[in-house]
Parts: sequence; C-alpha cells; structure tokens
Amino acid sequence: MKTYDLIIIGTGPGGLTAAIYAARYKINVLVIGNTPGGTAATAHKICNYPGFYEISGPELMMKMIDQVKKLGVEIKQEEVIEINKKELFEIKTNKENYQGKKLIIATGSQRAKLGIEREEELEGKGISYCATCDASFYKNKIVGVIGGGNSALTAALLLAKFSSKVYIFYRRDSFFRAEKMWIEEVEKNNKIEPLFETIVTKLKGEKKLEEIEIEVKGERKELKIDGLFIEIGGISNLKLAKTLGVELDGNFIKVDKEQRTNIEGVFAVGDVTNNPLKQIITACGEGAIASFEAYKDLIKK
Repeated sequence: MKTYDLIIIGTGPGGLTAAIYAARYKINVLVIGNTPGGTAATAHKICNYPGFYEISGPELMMKMIDQVKKLGVEIKQEEVIEINKKELFEIKTNKENYQGKKLIIATGSQRAKLGIEREEELEGKGISYCATCDASFYKNKIVGVIGGGNSALTAALLLAKFSSKVYIFYRRDSFFRAEKMWIEEVEKNNKIEPLFETIVTKLKGEKKLEEIEIEVKGERKELKIDGLFIEIGGISNLKLAKTLGVELDGNFIKVDKEQRTNIEGVFAVGDVTNNPLKQIITACGEGAIASFEAYKDLIKK
C-alpha cells in the first residue's frame, strides 16, 4: 500500500488548488476524485474568476487539472469507499488502497433534487440538473428552470440560446440571491419569462415530460413544457466525513480559520465546509490555506 504525505479527496477547485500548493511545497501528494472539476465543471459561464472576463466551467477546470498534472501530481479518477484512521489515514477506493499522513476533504456537493413524484422516473427524459450538459437537446423547444440563484439564471441564459421559450419558476417574489448582473441579463432577454411566487407541483407525461402543474400565488395551472432544469442548490457530500467522526455545523463540516476539523490531521475545503460563501474563488483560497497548514504540520514532525 503506497503512502503519501497528503491525500486530497475531491477534484473540484478547492482540491485542485490544494494540490497545486502541496506540489510547490514538495509534499508527496495524491488527489482522488470521480468527477474531474467537480460541480464547477458544469457551469455554463463564469464571469467572476480573476484573470478571465468570461470562461466556461469545463474550460477553467481543465486548466486547473492540467496545471496539477504538469506539477507532477497524481490524480486518480476513483471513488473513495471508506476511510479509516489508524496510525495513518487508510483510504479504500473502488480500485486500490492508499495511506496518508494528512487528509484534505474537498468532496463538494451534489445537486439538490426537487423531491416530487416522478422526478426520478423522468430524469433524462425531460428532467435535468445540468444545463451545460443538456441545453443543446432542447433546440426550438419550451423549457423551464426552477430556482432563483446565480445557477438558475445562468442556466436560463444558456437555454435561451437554444430554446424558443424559457420560464424561470421561483417561489420568492424577486431574485434577491442572484448577482445584479445576471438579473439584468435575464431581464433583457425576451425569450426568458420569470414566474415569481410559483411552485412546480406535478410532472406529467407518458414516456417523457410533456406538461407540468404549477401553483402561482395559490392558483393551480397547467403548462406545456419539453424540459425542466432543476437549479435549487446543492447538498454537501458528508458521507466520508461522518465515518471519521468529523464535527458538523448543520449540513456542513465545521472548520476553523486554518481549515482544520476537530480530527487531528484532517482539513476540509470548498462547498462541503461551513464557510458562508460558496464560490470557486473561495474554494481555491481554502485549498491554499489547508495545504499550507498541512505542510507546517509535516515539517514539524
């Protein structure tokens, strides 16, 4: 079983940045993840990452992955099944076993489900959680987006490039969480129609999605639709952290200003932590801090 100074679980921006810094500190590091680029790789357009006025999520994350590889860091596209804390951290994946002196958890989050009847049955048949992946399938069709944050608005803007009509269904009375720039872009697009104080209550169709039932300010209506994109946030991937006994803050890993958890030698970064701002740039900053602190611990010993 090969032993590393540092093992990073997660290949999103937090994990990859941690790997870049670890490599520059000459730490023997391994990165493990089954989704290259993480959730960030599904972003249609990123306009708030320094150095790029505008770049797609897949392009930005491939640049990070390429940088990590050029620094000589191993990236294993594997799924971590189990972590045990003995003298070292023992990591079991679906392919191999590894040992690490220090551990950074950067497992991110997964897309939240709407939780209504037939959602799972119609996934891939009109129900989608990734506009970047599926927008091109809805050329000249009518689609809807559920949500009111940046991810929902950017999904709607991408879909408007292909679809004839895009509805945004949002339960609040205004877009108060999204950035002003995205709100202005949506308001200028004549293909996009926001429906506020609206909840999707039913999904209809025999073999694929054909119609939805919505509740608008208490009034129920039916609406013909070809595709529905669910953009209502994410749920932290905490399964591995829980097996280690890592302390949680609600649905997130509790960390201090050095990205340390309550378990000695375990750090956490990115969307999985209780830090309030969930952005690519903050995940990168947290990854840099975690690697620096792990490096300090290693040289002390």
